[in-house]
Amino acid sequence: MMPGMDRPSLAATNPMDLAESRLRWLDRRQEVLARNISNADTPGYRARDITPFAEHLSRAGGVGTLARTDARHMAAVGGDGPRAKAEPAAEVTPDGNGVSLDEQAMKVADTDSAHALAMGLYRRWTAMFRTALGRNG
Repeated sequence: MMPGMDRPSLAATNPMDLAESRLRWLDRRQEVLARNISNADTPGYRARDITPFAEHLSRAGGVGTLARTDARHMAAVGGDGPRAKAEPAAEVTPDGNGVSLDEQAMKVADTDSAHALAMGLYRRWTAMFRTALGRNG
């Protein structure tokens, strides 16, 4: 590491922390998508989604952020968790509802697949540590 440079965040160096951060993000996204689906018949409701994980990670000081090398430099903004924001609606019903159940179902399926992948990586990483420690099982 170069002198005067901040240490990289744990998410950038520790796969376990990165997997945990990804799982928290996926859980939050699943909550937002479930709320969208439950409001599919609510007049005037617009579907929401959270910021993409890569953007959330960079705001939180993860991979790809600039190092703060001087106290006079501006600190990173954000990092307090993913926020839900309204999405532009491709179709709006006459009562103003902008939720497409097909689109939400696709997002739920994508989120579920990403969750399964993150859990698989997390389990394999812990299994590797158990093997290294001589604790198989």
